[in-house]
Amino acid sequence: MQRRALNAALFVLCLPGAGAAERWQAMSGAEITEALTRQELHYARGAWQRFNASGRTLYHAGTDSWGYWAVRGDQYCSQWPPNPLWTCYDMARQGARFRFTDAYGEVSIGLRKSGQGE
Repeated sequence: MQRRALNAALFVLCLPGAGAAERWQAMSGAEITEALTRQELHYARGAWQRFNASGRTLYHAGTDSWGYWAVRGDQYCSQWPPNPLWTCYDMARQGARFRFTDAYGEVSIGLRKSGQGE
């Protein structure tokens, strides 16, 4: 019985693409807009963020924080009052996971779940 299970596992690993990690794919501005609008991402430690079609965004990590989001060129950008500055990130996708990389190389990863958008 163990031998049969081992053979089945080896067969699955030999299938094309099986066992190979899906690579991060850089996202264009249009892909970022389509992927985030009216969606919700979940981050580490129970934090989440909603991306409304109006350009408003709600980030929740114990308390609510309202800001703004936009796509500029091929980057996701956000602004969190009272700070007037916008910060932009390169984005990449791996299935339902999204990676945000800032100008300093700091990375945040969120998992997309259907949201309640505006």
